Amino acid sequence: MLTGAGAMTTRVMIVDDQALLRSGFRLIVEAHDDIEVVAEAGDGREAITLARRHRPDVILMDVRMPDVDGIEATRTIVAEHPATRVLVLTTFDLDEYVYDALLAGASGFMLKDTSRDDLVAAVRVVARGDALLAPSVTRRLLADFARTRPGPGRPDLGAATEAAAEAATAAAMASLTGRERDTLQQLARGMSNAEMAAELVVSEHTVKTHVGNVFWKLGLRDRVHAVIWAYEHGVVRPSDPA
Repeated sequence: MLTGAGAMTTRVMIVDDQALLRSGFRLIVEAHDDIEVVAEAGDGREAITLARRHRPDVILMDVRMPDVDGIEATRTIVAEHPATRVLVLTTFDLDEYVYDALLAGASGFMLKDTSRDDLVAAVRVVARGDALLAPSVTRRLLADFARTRPGPGRPDLGAATEAAAEAATAAAMASLTGRERDTLQQLARGMSNAEMAAELVVSEHTVKTHVGNVFWKLGLRDRVHAVIWAYEHGVVRPSDPA
């Protein structure tokens, strides 16, 4: 949607089972001319219905809700509306449900006690197609669950399946150039494009090219997906320096 001045407006839906929190989030984001709240939902089931009706650009999604939780709602909404970006809001910075939400297709997460400015910035980040990965809490969460879930998450499928999975990972990594492998490792450590450019001694434009190639070759959706893939396939390990 375009505003009268011709600028793009980000259409947001807020999903939380606490009405007071929904109202607070609405007041924060609607204080900015480039953001419009198009719907509110009190649980995941209502969120799925309203997402079909309003097609929001960004959804602020609670995790723990009655009936249908934020994880299942995220999985359904992202599958039905790939262009809709889900930003998970949680009370806990080490909540396994948040990790599951990222696997379900969320574009990132923030704590509910984040500042007003950071919340608005996060909405804008995911709205333009990026993943919210910079906060150190994101790296801690992904590292924690990579530690407790080694491998691709299917430990009981047998040796043959494990060997096939390892071969597929090796083939995928072999498709990357040396610089692209470096880029994947740096993505998994939560580095920004500017930080990667400095580390690799290249321009940010070159870094963006490397990142795009990594996504394309590995079939990844965004930076969050890249981090999860890298941890689960052993490209980096939780003990590696960030």
